[in-house]
Amino acid sequence: MLALNLNKVNYLQVGCTSSKSMVVIPSSKGQQKIAVGDFDGVITCFGIKKHLPQIQFKTLPSTKINRLILGAKESTGKDKIYIACGTKIKGFTKKGKQFVDFDSNLSEPVQSMFVDGVDLFLCSSYIYNHYHENSDQSYYLASDKINDIVVLTMPDGMPCLPVLACQDRSLCVINKSEKLFDIQVPGSPITLSIGHNLGGNQAKSVVYGTSDGKVGLINIDSKGYEFVWEIQNEKNYGDVLCINTYDVSNNGTQDVIIGRADGVVEIYAFDEGAEPFQHCVCNLSESITSVSGGCVCAANYQEVVVSTYTGWIYGLTTEPQQRQVGMPGSSTKAAVNTELDLKIAELAKEIEQLQQTVVIEREKYQESAKSVTATSTIPAFNINDRFILNHDDASYNLSIEVQMPIDIILLQSNVPVDLLDVEKNSAVVSYSSCAPESGNFLLATYRCQANTTRIELKIRTIEGQYGLLQAYVTPRMQPKTSQVRQYQIKPLSLHQRSHVFDEERPFNVLKLTGNFSLAEVHSWIFYTLPEVPERTPAEDEVTFYFVSTFLDTQLECKYKKGQAVFRSDNVSTISILKDVLTKEATNRKINLQIICDLNEESITNVLCRLHPKLEHQLLLAKQVQLIDGLKELQTNESDTSFMSNEYNEILNNADMLLEEFKKQPCHLERLYGMITDLYIDRHKFKGVNVKNKVAQLIEVLDSYDLDTLIQFFQQS
Repeated sequence: MLALNLNKVNYLQVGCTSSKSMVVIPSSKGQQKIAVGDFDGVITCFGIKKHLPQIQFKTLPSTKINRLILGAKESTGKDKIYIACGTKIKGFTKKGKQFVDFDSNLSEPVQSMFVDGVDLFLCSSYIYNHYHENSDQSYYLASDKINDIVVLTMPDGMPCLPVLACQDRSLCVINKSEKLFDIQVPGSPITLSIGHNLGGNQAKSVVYGTSDGKVGLINIDSKGYEFVWEIQNEKNYGDVLCINTYDVSNNGTQDVIIGRADGVVEIYAFDEGAEPFQHCVCNLSESITSVSGGCVCAANYQEVVVSTYTGWIYGLTTEPQQRQVGMPGSSTKAAVNTELDLKIAELAKEIEQLQQTVVIEREKYQESAKSVTATSTIPAFNINDRFILNHDDASYNLSIEVQMPIDIILLQSNVPVDLLDVEKNSAVVSYSSCAPESGNFLLATYRCQANTTRIELKIRTIEGQYGLLQAYVTPRMQPKTSQVRQYQIKPLSLHQRSHVFDEERPFNVLKLTGNFSLAEVHSWIFYTLPEVPERTPAEDEVTFYFVSTFLDTQLECKYKKGQAVFRSDNVSTISILKDVLTKEATNRKINLQIICDLNEESITNVLCRLHPKLEHQLLLAKQVQLIDGLKELQTNESDTSFMSNEYNEILNNADMLLEEFKKQPCHLERLYGMITDLYIDRHKFKGVNVKNKVAQLIEVLDSYDLDTLIQFFQQS
């Protein structure tokens, strides 16, 4: 196994790059060049000479670049630069000469693309198009948003296979204008890459990265697919935003380079087996927009080139950054690097020039602001934000990133939510008093430390409580300005899409009939549940499956024009759906006929599913309460051997228990609330108000026993 030690080298800051907008241009001789696209539509191509960037060419500002990739025939080496800006595709040689200017005439901007010779494969949000020599060949309308595309070339005489990464947790394999099959993956696939001989695998393979941080390899052909391996996200890193393959370890086998939303860059290599292992990891603390491999800074050393959201281009190189000199056997070691000293001197000179420019421009601004004819302009800035449900702990991850340092973030919510601790978050939070009766349940201010461009928050919602969470983002810039971002908290906010449904469970059924259209009922489902496509599906009848990330209960939504049927093993889910859909129909003046079928066995099923969680949280709360007393006893007594094994175990694991309790401060109360809602909802469907018995239910929970709790529920 070859040891790999990567050292970080800052190339330069080229502006605010867009997603997947940096590539390393291959070259058969000499050092390779880097091409970058930014928000202003500018392509910058540069090389590194004596550790300093040398601009090769730079285009004029144009429409925002949504995607920048390399293209040409795979056999000749992909060395042509293609960009997608709006609905247009432009192509440039590595010397900067434009040779393609093609308007796709799509109704939406091109978000992802793949180029193979004279074939263009373009994707907007929902539509896939194939062009051969600028002539339209095929078309496909996806059922959910398309995040990325790769195309597998097949043997002579067989059509190529486009693979679409769709938001509904699937890879869609296309043949011309028809879908061959779907491949279900554990999370929403964000990025795709072709797997070249990974782990000795010669088949046509695709590497995928998901929103829950997992990476996998799949063999695909026209007859089917096969999962080869999958990398779990055991350390809870961020979403996988970009993937590339390159032989970084220089052992003849391609390595997998992964860039994540939280700034983590990983390199996975292959040993004798087919399973990858983590070879190297680096944290750049900014979201990674693209990764690539090559020999850029030094011809004989492998490098990983990384671009970040704020516009920095980094090189992770195997080249030693310090050289030891001296006579053999001498104890004197002087670390010298003339090239590094030269680079530092050049950077210092550039910083001095920039500081002088800033002073001049600031004086101009002050003078113009005092003028009678002065006009005030609000400076614009871009925000990269994500609000994603985390299946592991049933909470939402909210990440906010700005191109400049963040000063303050104010969170406001009109529904009850809990803010959980995040280890990566160094901001200071302060809470303000709220008036829930006026619809204000949360006011929290995060004051960020200097040079913080990205902040990550964790939020836990309550199902049945739906509304709006707002984030007011204020960067460190003059004049002071702020932007607001809004995040919809849906009634069944802790449910996520699934592709499987267990028919063996006991189900409660809700059936709605009325004079509503398919588009109307789909808009209700979109309003109620997360991960539902905003666009109405093309089918006459639609079926969606969901699973609760907190309880692992299921929900089936099957609807068409005039009829909607919902099945769930949790009666509270059915109750929330009934209340929300009835309210939506009433607002649109649509009369609904409602039929509810309650299955008593589902109550026991849910209580049994809650049992391990509730038992663990009750034990954890009891152990945490004992820690202070046991520590005091340990301090006053020289010999604690008289204590039971249980108490000694609590003392030995005190730090771990406190950390777990701190991460889930309201977990037990949330479980109590869910059981209380289940009890009330069960009797509500029978027309009985049992709110006066809630106190008795809490007493049963305080002295918890599963059989006693089930008996309490079964009492008439």
